[in-house]
Amino acid sequence: MVSKPELTGKQRRFLRALGTGVDPIIQIGKAGIGENTLKQIDEALEARELIKIRVLHNHDDEPKNTAKILAEKVNAELVQVIGRNVLLYRPSEKKSVIELP
Repeated sequence: MVSKPELTGKQRRFLRALGTGVDPIIQIGKAGIGENTLKQIDEALEARELIKIRVLHNHDDEPKNTAKILAEKVNAELVQVIGRNVLLYRPSEKKSVIELP
C-alpha cells in the first residue's frame, strides 16, 4: 500500500481546483460507513486518485468528522470539506492519473 501523502499548500490548492469539476461518486447516508462503502472508496481512489463524496442529511455524524474517519480508513489525504461534500486524494499504486506540482 502506498504511504499516506503529505500535501503542501500548493498541492492542496491544485487539488481543490481540480475538485471543483468533479461530481460526487459515492454517498454516505443513514447506513453510515460500512465495509462495502470503504471498498468502493478504495477502488475509486485507485482508479481516479481524486474523488468527491457526499454526506447525506440523514447521516448521523457531522461531515467533517465523517471525512476524517474516511480519510484515515482508506489511507487518503483529506483535501477539503465544503458543506456536505468531501474531497479525498490518494496516489494510485498502479498508474499516476494526477501530476502534482
